[in-house]
Amino acid sequence: MVSGKLLIVDDQFGIRILLNEVFQKEGYQTFQAANGFQALDIVDKHSPELVLLDMKIPGMDGIEILKRMKVKDKDIQVIIMTAYGELDMIQEAKDLGAITHFAKPFDIDDIREAVRKHLPIRS
Repeated sequence: MVSGKLLIVDDQFGIRILLNEVFQKEGYQTFQAANGFQALDIVDKHSPELVLLDMKIPGMDGIEILKRMKVKDKDIQVIIMTAYGELDMIQEAKDLGAITHFAKPFDIDDIREAVRKHLPIRS
C-alpha cells in the first residue's frame, strides 16, 4: 500500500500533533513543520502531495509559503487553514492555487474528508 504524503504546517504545536495523529491513523505518511523554512525544506526532501497550511505563521506567512511551494512544485495541492475571516487572504491563496480553505477552529471530520478527497489512499 502506498500512502499519500501529507505535510502539516502550523506554528501551534497542539494543532500539528492533533492533525498528525488523525492522519497517521488514516494511513498517511505525515510530515510536520512549525514555520515556512521547515515546510519548504520538507517539500524539497520529501515531495508531499498535499499540504495543510496555516495562514498565520510568524516570519514567513502562509501566502509567502504557498508562493514558494508552488515554485518548487507547481502540482502540490494546498489546503489553507485560517483563524481569521480574512477574505482577501483566502482569495489570494485560492488565486495562487490553494484548493480549499478551513476556518479555525475547524471540524476535524471536515478536514479529514477534504484530505481523503484530494489525496485518496491508494492500495
